[in-house]
Amino acid sequence: MVSFVTPVVPLFVPGSRPERFDKADSSGADAVILDLEDAVAPGDKDRAREAIVARAATLKSAVVVRINAAGTPWHEADVDAVRRLDGVSVMLPKAERPQDITDMTRHMARSVSVIALIESAVGLVNLPDILATSGVVAVAFGSVDFSLDLGCAHDRLILLAARNEIVWRSRAAGRAAPIDGVTPDLSNPEIAEYDARHAMRMGFGGKMAIHPRQIEPIRNGFRPSENDIAWARDIIGAASSGEASLVNGEMVDRPVIERARRILHRIALV
Repeated sequence: MVSFVTPVVPLFVPGSRPERFDKADSSGADAVILDLEDAVAPGDKDRAREAIVARAATLKSAVVVRINAAGTPWHEADVDAVRRLDGVSVMLPKAERPQDITDMTRHMARSVSVIALIESAVGLVNLPDILATSGVVAVAFGSVDFSLDLGCAHDRLILLAARNEIVWRSRAAGRAAPIDGVTPDLSNPEIAEYDARHAMRMGFGGKMAIHPRQIEPIRNGFRPSENDIAWARDIIGAASSGEASLVNGEMVDRPVIERARRILHRIALV
């Protein structure tokens, strides 16, 4: 299995717009998601697939290819195309059945990192089995499609339980931290930053972006605050000296020290 580190900011790019590939590659995103699914019209699928096969290897960024879902007219051709690409991860949308993932990886005849996109109630119910499937390195939350499936509002409070389950089940399965869904609103970068901070506090490892202007706001949302950094440094300083069991009135024990270490480690990631 190819090692996988959750990208803090993976950026979607339509596979049908190869003229945007280089811009996405130099945008500062942690990964580029070359999209064959929702961002590509049915009549452009073949052209997009050809462009991705021709250009994916030329990109310096980590590359993820979002193929079309199992059962669609384009799925098999997408799998055949990705099979020809080395070093890319695969994002499978509408992930609901472990068998679909197994069939896909078997057809590729090689190890591939699969990001399962949870976009329905069925996908969430089957999440434990999906996470246990060979090849799956992480899951992502397709919150917009999930809301559509449930007939609910795309609202942070309403989706709290689903996000929480995705995080703790990913952890229990020993998979990488999950990736949160997109912020569709491009009118104000503070919205993406606010959503990213919420995702980070819940335990997500990253959040997908749909436009380069969202990259820095999302990164800011995952960046520890100055207060958190100062707190973590105080905790680590006290722990390393062995001089105190209390820091600013707070009892310092192993979980507190580990949380401080993770905060300082996150600085290097964002």
